[in-house]
Amino acid sequence: MNQVLREEKKFLLSLPEFIRLSHRLSQVMQEDPHNGVHGYPIRSLYFDSIDDRDFHEKAAGVELRRKIRLRCYDPAADYAMLEMKQKQGANQLKRSLRLARADAARLAEGDYSPLLRYPEAFAAECYALMHSHLYRPKTIVEYNRKAFIAKENKIRITFDSRIVSTESCFDLFAPRLNMNPVLDPYDVVLEVKYNGFLLSYLRELINGVDRSELSVSKYVLARQNGYQTRL
Repeated sequence: MNQVLREEKKFLLSLPEFIRLSHRLSQVMQEDPHNGVHGYPIRSLYFDSIDDRDFHEKAAGVELRRKIRLRCYDPAADYAMLEMKQKQGANQLKRSLRLARADAARLAEGDYSPLLRYPEAFAAECYALMHSHLYRPKTIVEYNRKAFIAKENKIRITFDSRIVSTESCFDLFAPRLNMNPVLDPYDVVLEVKYNGFLLSYLRELINGVDRSELSVSKYVLARQNGYQTRL
Protein backbone atom coordinates (compact mmCIF):
# COMPACT_ATOMS: atom_id res chain seq x y z
CA MET A 1 0.00 0.00 0.00
CA ASN A 2 1.18 3.51 -0.83
CA GLN A 3 0.40 6.57 1.30
CA VAL A 4 0.95 10.26 0.49
CA LEU A 5 0.11 13.28 2.67
CA ARG A 6 0.41 16.72 1.05
CA GLU A 7 -1.28 20.03 0.36
CA GLU A 8 -3.14 20.39 -2.88
CA LYS A 9 -4.30 23.50 -4.76
CA LYS A 10 -6.44 23.48 -7.92
CA PHE A 11 -6.83 26.19 -10.55
CA LEU A 12 -8.63 26.62 -13.84
CA LEU A 13 -6.48 27.72 -16.79
CA SER A 14 -7.17 28.61 -20.38
CA LEU A 15 -5.49 26.49 -23.05
CA PRO A 16 -2.97 29.23 -24.00
CA GLU A 17 -1.99 29.70 -20.33
CA PHE A 18 -1.49 25.94 -20.03
CA ILE A 19 0.82 25.91 -23.03
CA ARG A 20 2.87 28.84 -21.70
CA LEU A 21 3.16 27.54 -18.13
CA SER A 22 3.95 23.95 -19.10
CA HIS A 23 6.74 25.22 -21.36
CA ARG A 24 8.24 27.24 -18.50
CA LEU A 25 7.95 24.37 -16.04
CA SER A 26 9.66 22.00 -18.46
CA GLN A 27 12.78 24.19 -18.15
CA VAL A 28 13.02 23.95 -14.34
CA MET A 29 11.27 20.67 -13.40
CA GLN A 30 11.53 17.04 -14.41
CA GLU A 31 8.77 15.70 -16.62
CA ASP A 32 6.88 12.64 -15.47
CA PRO A 33 8.45 9.69 -17.34
CA HIS A 34 4.97 8.68 -18.56
CA ASN A 35 4.30 12.04 -20.23
CA GLY A 36 5.46 11.22 -23.73
CA VAL A 37 4.74 14.07 -26.15
CA HIS A 38 1.20 14.96 -25.08
CA GLY A 39 0.88 13.49 -21.58
CA TYR A 40 -0.88 10.27 -20.57
CA PRO A 41 -4.52 9.16 -20.11
CA ILE A 42 -6.19 8.55 -16.74
CA ARG A 43 -9.52 6.83 -16.19
CA SER A 44 -11.16 6.77 -12.74
CA LEU A 45 -14.31 5.04 -11.53
CA TYR A 46 -15.73 6.85 -8.48
CA PHE A 47 -17.83 5.18 -5.81
CA ASP A 48 -20.22 6.85 -3.39
CA SER A 49 -22.74 5.85 -0.75
CA ILE A 50 -26.32 5.11 -1.71
CA ASP A 51 -27.31 8.64 -0.59
CA ASP A 52 -24.30 10.29 -2.32
CA ARG A 53 -22.75 11.33 0.99
CA ASP A 54 -19.28 12.03 -0.40
CA PHE A 55 -20.66 14.11 -3.26
CA HIS A 56 -22.83 16.26 -0.99
CA GLU A 57 -20.09 16.69 1.65
CA LYS A 58 -17.63 17.88 -0.99
CA ALA A 59 -20.18 20.24 -2.57
CA ALA A 60 -20.99 21.63 0.91
CA GLY A 61 -17.32 22.09 1.83
CA VAL A 62 -17.35 19.71 4.81
CA GLU A 63 -13.90 19.82 6.44
CA LEU A 64 -13.36 16.06 6.88
CA ARG A 65 -14.41 14.07 3.82
CA ARG A 66 -13.29 11.30 1.48
CA LYS A 67 -13.40 9.99 -2.07
CA ILE A 68 -13.02 6.37 -3.15
CA ARG A 69 -12.08 5.42 -6.70
CA LEU A 70 -10.56 2.80 -8.95
CA ARG A 71 -7.97 4.18 -11.35
CA CYS A 72 -6.27 2.78 -14.44
CA TYR A 73 -4.00 4.26 -17.07
CA ASP A 74 -4.79 1.83 -19.87
CA PRO A 75 -8.01 -0.18 -20.37
CA ALA A 76 -5.83 -3.12 -21.41
CA ALA A 77 -3.85 -3.09 -18.13
CA ASP A 78 -3.86 -6.15 -15.88
CA TYR A 79 -4.40 -4.09 -12.72
CA ALA A 80 -6.09 -1.00 -11.28
CA MET A 81 -5.37 1.14 -8.24
CA LEU A 82 -7.94 1.36 -5.45
CA GLU A 83 -7.50 4.83 -3.94
CA MET A 84 -9.00 6.73 -1.03
CA LYS A 85 -8.43 10.47 -0.71
CA GLN A 86 -9.25 12.10 2.61
CA LYS A 87 -9.32 15.83 3.30
CA GLN A 88 -7.60 16.67 6.58
CA GLY A 89 -7.46 20.42 7.12
CA ALA A 90 -5.14 21.90 4.51
CA ASN A 91 -3.76 18.46 3.65
CA GLN A 92 -4.89 15.60 1.45
CA LEU A 93 -4.12 12.03 2.51
CA LYS A 94 -4.10 9.58 -0.39
CA ARG A 95 -3.79 5.84 0.17
CA SER A 96 -3.70 3.35 -2.67
CA LEU A 97 -3.60 -0.39 -3.22
CA ARG A 98 -2.89 -2.28 -6.43
CA LEU A 99 -5.68 -4.71 -7.36
CA ALA A 100 -5.65 -7.47 -9.95
CA ARG A 101 -7.78 -6.69 -13.02
CA ALA A 102 -10.35 -9.39 -12.20
CA ASP A 103 -10.76 -8.08 -8.64
CA ALA A 104 -11.10 -4.48 -9.83
CA ALA A 105 -13.75 -5.60 -12.35
CA ARG A 106 -15.76 -7.19 -9.53
CA LEU A 107 -15.58 -3.98 -7.49
CA ALA A 108 -16.88 -2.10 -10.53
CA GLU A 109 -19.87 -4.47 -10.47
CA GLY A 110 -20.55 -3.65 -6.82
CA ASP A 111 -18.99 -6.82 -5.36
CA TYR A 112 -16.38 -5.83 -2.75
CA SER A 113 -15.63 -9.32 -1.40
CA PRO A 114 -12.30 -9.61 -3.33
CA LEU A 115 -10.88 -7.04 -0.90
CA LEU A 116 -11.08 -9.64 1.88
CA ARG A 117 -8.33 -11.65 0.19
CA TYR A 118 -5.76 -8.84 0.43
CA PRO A 119 -3.60 -8.82 3.58
CA GLU A 120 -3.34 -5.01 3.83
CA ALA A 121 -5.40 -3.33 6.56
CA PHE A 122 -6.39 -0.68 3.99
CA ALA A 123 -8.25 -3.33 1.96
CA ALA A 124 -10.26 -4.39 5.02
CA GLU A 125 -11.01 -0.74 5.84
CA CYS A 126 -12.30 -0.09 2.31
CA TYR A 127 -14.42 -3.26 2.39
CA ALA A 128 -16.01 -2.33 5.73
CA LEU A 129 -16.73 1.24 4.63
CA MET A 130 -18.07 0.40 1.18
CA HIS A 131 -20.14 -2.54 2.42
CA SER A 132 -21.64 -0.86 5.51
CA HIS A 133 -22.51 2.42 3.74
CA LEU A 134 -23.77 0.71 0.56
CA TYR A 135 -21.21 2.26 -1.77
CA ARG A 136 -21.96 1.89 -5.46
CA PRO A 137 -20.20 2.90 -8.69
CA LYS A 138 -21.38 6.38 -9.68
CA THR A 139 -19.38 7.79 -12.59
CA ILE A 140 -16.29 7.27 -14.72
CA VAL A 141 -14.08 10.30 -15.37
CA GLU A 142 -11.38 10.29 -18.03
CA TYR A 143 -8.82 12.93 -18.99
CA ASN A 144 -5.33 13.54 -20.29
CA ARG A 145 -2.61 14.53 -17.81
CA LYS A 146 0.76 16.19 -18.21
CA ALA A 147 2.85 16.14 -15.04
CA PHE A 148 6.04 17.74 -13.71
CA ILE A 149 8.05 16.76 -10.65
CA ALA A 150 10.45 18.57 -8.28
CA LYS A 151 12.14 16.05 -6.01
CA GLU A 152 13.36 18.66 -3.50
CA ASN A 153 10.01 18.85 -1.75
CA LYS A 154 8.00 16.05 -3.40
CA ILE A 155 6.29 18.71 -5.49
CA ARG A 156 4.06 17.52 -8.30
CA ILE A 157 2.36 19.91 -10.76
CA THR A 158 -0.16 18.47 -13.18
CA PHE A 159 -2.31 19.74 -16.06
CA ASP A 160 -5.53 17.85 -16.81
CA SER A 161 -7.31 18.46 -20.11
CA ARG A 162 -10.09 16.97 -22.25
CA ILE A 163 -12.04 15.95 -19.12
CA VAL A 164 -15.03 13.74 -19.94
CA SER A 165 -17.33 11.45 -17.96
CA THR A 166 -20.11 8.90 -18.18
CA GLU A 167 -22.75 7.49 -15.85
CA SER A 168 -24.13 5.01 -18.40
CA CYS A 169 -21.40 2.37 -18.04
CA PHE A 170 -19.08 1.50 -15.14
CA ASP A 171 -16.77 -0.90 -16.98
CA LEU A 172 -13.38 0.57 -16.07
CA PHE A 173 -11.63 -1.60 -18.66
CA ALA A 174 -13.96 -0.99 -21.62
CA PRO A 175 -11.89 -0.06 -24.70
CA ARG A 176 -14.33 2.73 -25.56
CA LEU A 177 -16.95 4.56 -23.52
CA ASN A 178 -19.66 7.00 -24.56
CA MET A 179 -18.43 10.14 -22.78
CA ASN A 180 -19.77 13.65 -22.23
CA PRO A 181 -17.55 16.73 -21.72
CA VAL A 182 -17.24 17.92 -18.12
CA LEU A 183 -15.54 21.25 -18.91
CA ASP A 184 -15.09 23.41 -21.96
CA PRO A 185 -12.42 21.72 -24.13
CA TYR A 186 -10.33 24.91 -23.89
CA ASP A 187 -10.22 24.73 -20.08
CA VAL A 188 -7.36 22.97 -18.26
CA VAL A 189 -7.24 22.03 -14.56
CA LEU A 190 -3.92 22.85 -12.88
CA GLU A 191 -3.15 20.92 -9.69
CA VAL A 192 -0.24 21.93 -7.45
CA LYS A 193 0.71 19.31 -4.83
CA TYR A 194 3.45 19.78 -2.25
CA ASN A 195 4.57 18.96 1.27
CA GLY A 196 4.78 21.86 3.70
CA PHE A 197 5.70 24.67 1.34
CA LEU A 198 5.99 25.44 -2.37
CA LEU A 199 9.42 26.45 -3.64
CA SER A 200 9.51 30.18 -4.34
CA TYR A 201 10.56 30.00 -7.99
CA LEU A 202 7.65 27.67 -8.76
CA ARG A 203 5.23 29.90 -6.86
CA GLU A 204 6.36 32.87 -8.94
CA LEU A 205 5.83 30.96 -12.19
CA ILE A 206 2.34 29.88 -11.16
CA ASN A 207 1.40 33.36 -9.89
CA GLY A 208 2.48 34.78 -13.23
CA VAL A 209 -0.38 33.16 -15.14
CA ASP A 210 -4.01 34.16 -15.29
CA ARG A 211 -5.87 31.50 -13.32
CA SER A 212 -8.82 31.15 -10.97
CA GLU A 213 -8.83 28.84 -7.96
CA LEU A 214 -11.04 25.78 -8.37
CA SER A 215 -12.78 24.51 -5.26
CA VAL A 216 -14.64 21.51 -6.69
CA SER A 217 -13.25 18.14 -7.72
CA LYS A 218 -13.52 16.35 -11.06
CA TYR A 219 -15.89 13.91 -9.36
CA VAL A 220 -18.26 16.70 -8.33
CA LEU A 221 -18.02 18.36 -11.75
CA ALA A 222 -18.81 15.04 -13.43
CA ARG A 223 -21.81 14.32 -11.18
CA GLN A 224 -23.15 17.82 -11.69
CA ASN A 225 -22.76 17.34 -15.42
CA GLY A 226 -24.65 14.04 -15.13
CA TYR A 227 -27.52 15.71 -13.29
CA GLN A 228 -27.78 18.37 -15.98
CA THR A 229 -27.67 15.75 -18.75
CA ARG A 230 -30.59 13.88 -17.19
CA LEU A 231 -32.75 17.02 -16.91
